[in-house]
Amino acid sequence: MQDNNRQNRSSIGFIAGIIAAMLTTGTVATWWAVHTLTKSTDTPTPTESPISQPSDTEQRGQVYWLDATGDRLKLKESPLNLQKSLSDQEVLETAVKDLLSGPDSSENDTTIPAQTKLLSLKLDDKGVHLNLSSEFTTGGGSASMMGRLGQLLYTATSLNPDAKLWLSVDGEPLDVLGGEGLMIEQPMTRQWFTENFEL
Repeated sequence: MQDNNRQNRSSIGFIAGIIAAMLTTGTVATWWAVHTLTKSTDTPTPTESPISQPSDTEQRGQVYWLDATGDRLKLKESPLNLQKSLSDQEVLETAVKDLLSGPDSSENDTTIPAQTKLLSLKLDDKGVHLNLSSEFTTGGGSASMMGRLGQLLYTATSLNPDAKLWLSVDGEPLDVLGGEGLMIEQPMTRQWFTENFEL
C-alpha cells in the first residue's frame, strides 16, 4: 500500500513538474513573440520612410513695404519664394506687381496709390527700366512721395542693390514727383536715395 502511495506521489510530482515546465516554456515563448512583434511594428520599414523631394522654389527678390510705427516711416523687406526657373526679369516683374497690389498683412504699409499699374519692366546690362501708370504720382505729401519712391527703388533693385533704376510714368521719364516736387535723378540708385531723402 505504501508503495502505491509513493508511486502515486511520484507520478503526481512528475506530472506537476512537466506541467510547470510547459507553463514556463509557454510563458517565455509568449513573452518572446509579443516582444518581437511589438519591436517590429515600432520600427518603420525602409519603404515607409518619407522621400524628400527637392524643392523647385527658392527665395529670390524682395518686396519693400513701409513700417509706419513710431514717428517716421521705415523700409521693411519681405522676401519672395519663387520658382527657380524664373529669369531675373520675371522675378523683378513679380516683385513690382506684388508691391503695386498692396500688402496682405496689417503689419505692412504702403503709400503707393492702389490703382498704380506696371506698364513695362525691362532688365538689361545698364539696369532696370520701369514704366508705371500716372496714378503713381497722385495723392499724398512729401513723406508719402519719399516712401513710395523708396519702396519702388528698393524692390526694383532687390536682386542687385547697386543696380540703377530708370523710372518713367506713362512712357515719359519722371523728373519731378508729386505736387511738392521731389526732384528725381535718372537713373536712381539706393545710394542717391539715402543721400537725398530721409524716411
